[in-house]
Amino acid sequence: MTLTRRDLVATSGAIALSAMVPASASAAPFVSKRPPREKRAFISPAVEAEIKRVKAKIADVELAWLFENCYPNTLDTTVQPGTVDGKPDTFVITGDIDAMWLRDSSAQLQTYVHLAPKDAGLRRLFHGALQRQARCILVDPYANAFLKDTSAKSNLGAVNDLTEMKPGVAERKWEIDSLCYPMRLAHAYWTATHDKAPFDAFWARGMAQAVATLKEQQRLDGPGPYRFQRREVTPTETLMFGGLGSPTKKVGLIHSGFRPSDDACVFPFLIPSNLFAVSALTMLATVLREARGDAAGAAQAEAFSTSVRQALEQYGKMPGGETWAFEVNGFGDAIFMDDANVPSLSALPLLGAADRHDPLYRRTAALAWSPRNPYFFAGSAAQGIGGPHVGMDMIWPMSLITRALMSDDDAVIRQCLSWLKATHGGTGFMHESFHKDDPAKFTRSWFAWANGLFGDLILDLERRKPALLAATY
Repeated sequence: MTLTRRDLVATSGAIALSAMVPASASAAPFVSKRPPREKRAFISPAVEAEIKRVKAKIADVELAWLFENCYPNTLDTTVQPGTVDGKPDTFVITGDIDAMWLRDSSAQLQTYVHLAPKDAGLRRLFHGALQRQARCILVDPYANAFLKDTSAKSNLGAVNDLTEMKPGVAERKWEIDSLCYPMRLAHAYWTATHDKAPFDAFWARGMAQAVATLKEQQRLDGPGPYRFQRREVTPTETLMFGGLGSPTKKVGLIHSGFRPSDDACVFPFLIPSNLFAVSALTMLATVLREARGDAAGAAQAEAFSTSVRQALEQYGKMPGGETWAFEVNGFGDAIFMDDANVPSLSALPLLGAADRHDPLYRRTAALAWSPRNPYFFAGSAAQGIGGPHVGMDMIWPMSLITRALMSDDDAVIRQCLSWLKATHGGTGFMHESFHKDDPAKFTRSWFAWANGLFGDLILDLERRKPALLAATY
C-alpha cells in the first residue's frame, strides 16, 4: 500500500485515528509538553523570549499552556539544520512524517519570521530553509514532498506511482501552492530582515524554475510534461485521463493536479491556489527587484500575476459572480466547497490573496462556513471545516484558527478559542482533525503546521485584540 499523509505512518509510529483519551486527561496539571531543552532540535533566544512575553498576557491557564506547547513545536521537533556546499541548509519535516513538504515547511517557519532580526541563529535557519526549498524545486518542481537525501528513493511508497519519480522526491503530487509558499516565505523574510544572504544565484534559479513551471501549467501550448496516477482504490489519490486530470478550456488559469490537502482536484483550476499564485508572484517580484536588483525578472513575475488575475475575474467565480468558486474547468462548470487546508477560500487574506474586508471574500467565506459547504461539520464538540482527506465529520483545527484570524468579531473569536481549548484531546497540541462530536478521536498527534498556526493566532490577538487574551474560556 502506498503511504501518504492520510496514512500517518512514519518514524513516530503515529496512527490514523488516535485511541480514546481519558476525559480526565484534560484536567491534569498543565505541565509543559515540550521536549527537554537538551533534546530540542533548535533553540532560539528570541523565540524563547517571545513565548515568555506573550504567555504572561494570557489569563486562561490552559490557553497559555497550549501556546507554550504549540508555538515552538517546529523548532523543538522538526528542523534539521546543517550545511550543503558551504552554505546553510535547513530540512524541515512535517512532524510525524519524515519528509519535507514545500508548503508545510514554509508555513511552519512563517510564524517566527518577525523575530529573525533579533536572532542571528534564526536568520541562519531561515537562510538554510530558503536554500533547501530552492534545491527541492530544482530537483523536481512538480513534487510536493522531498527527502533529506537527494539521492534516496521515496520512503512513502510513492516509488510505485505512475509518474517520473526522481531521487530525493518523497511524493510527486503537483500542487500550485507548493511553489507559491516558498515565494511567500522569501518575501516575509526579506521584508523582516532585508538580509540579502539567502537570495543568491542558486535561490534565483530555483525561483525561475518555479515561475516557468507555473506558466507551463497554464497549458496554453499543450498539456505539459506532468502525469500522475496511483495504484489505489481511493479516487482522491489519482488523476484521470492518463494522469492529466479532467478536461479544461485553456483560459489562462493554472492547472493543479492536487489540492493543498494532497487530494486530487475534481476540476483542475483550483481557485484558492490560483489566487495565491497571484499574490505569491507579486511577492516574488518584490524580492527579485529589491534583494537582487532583477528588474526584468520582477516585471515578468508581475505581468504573469496580472494575467492570472484577469483570468480569475472572468472564470473563477460561481454563476452570478457573487462568490469565488472552489474549482472550475473553464467551460462554465464550477464547484463550491471549501477545505480546511490553506490555501482555502476561507483563508485567502492570510496569504495576501484577498482583502479581509472585500465583499467578494466576505460573501465567499460566509458561504464556506455554512451547510452550503459539504465539508462544513457542526457537532456537539465544535463547528468547523474539514475535507475529504480524512473523511466526513472530522473538523480541522486549522479551520477554527483561520476563522479567528480572519474575524473582527470578538464573539466569533472567543467561540473559536473555546473550541480549540476544548478539542485538543488532552494532548496540549493541535491536531490534523478531530471528530465533531468527540475530540478524543483525532488524527495526527504531531502536526507542526497546525501548531504553528495556533501560535500565529495567539500572536495576532496579542497585537490586535489583547483584551481577548486577558479573558478566560
